[in-house]
Amino acid sequence: MIEERRLGPVVGLGTYGTFDGDVRAATAVVGAALDTGATLVDSSPMYGGAERSLGAALAGRRESAVVATKIWTPDPVAARAQYQRQREWFGRVEIEQVHNLVAWREHLPWLEEERDAGRIDRLGVTHYEPQAFDELEAALRTGRFTVVQVPLNPLERECERRILPLAEELGVAVIVMRPLGGKVRRVSLRGSLLRRDPGPRALEPLRPFGIETWAQALLAWALSDPRVDVVIPATRHAERARENVAAGSPPWLEQDERELVSRLAGAA
Repeated sequence: MIEERRLGPVVGLGTYGTFDGDVRAATAVVGAALDTGATLVDSSPMYGGAERSLGAALAGRRESAVVATKIWTPDPVAARAQYQRQREWFGRVEIEQVHNLVAWREHLPWLEEERDAGRIDRLGVTHYEPQAFDELEAALRTGRFTVVQVPLNPLERECERRILPLAEELGVAVIVMRPLGGKVRRVSLRGSLLRRDPGPRALEPLRPFGIETWAQALLAWALSDPRVDVVIPATRHAERARENVAAGSPPWLEQDERELVSRLAGAA
């Protein structure tokens, strides 16, 4: 770790919209990611059976992973039930996040009790919509969260204006969701940036940085911001997981190379 707050920089593994309750697929993908050097895996009760599958996939190698998952309900009883299932699947939770700010003020006291008892390492908060960044900033300014998760890619850069500077000011670690695409102007574009693959010739200036594929270029683009700790691309394919994790090593892109990636992604 570079300093106490840091979780990376590293490529982790997201589980949204991937293996759901498919334990076999989860085992292959999680194994490939961990074998290649990933350390953080991210999930949520919102992702169907992903947490349960992730727990099964980590059997025998739980100590190799930092589990970041979430509480996602306004109901305090349901929230405790979500957490208890997570304890059953993972044993403990390294990073417990309040998903999309849902009832964060109500959940925070009991989550802090669990953290203080040593069953959670760190508390975080997430949101994917810039319209919620006022509330996200308010949550961070309490000083009670040490991790934040937001979207960042060449077409979604709103967090650069306020959330990333605030995270740097407060010493809050940053997990980036949707590094390969997201939601722009309310149109679903999850993973859409991969469909803009410019081809090998356009990526040639990035070869000295270890970049071989368009996905790696996008992941390196985000990780090259020194305020970013972890990116969590999701995939159902073990080979893609290995390819993604390989982007999590220096040298990091310089300003010219980041601008090149932005142009290739179609950013104005």
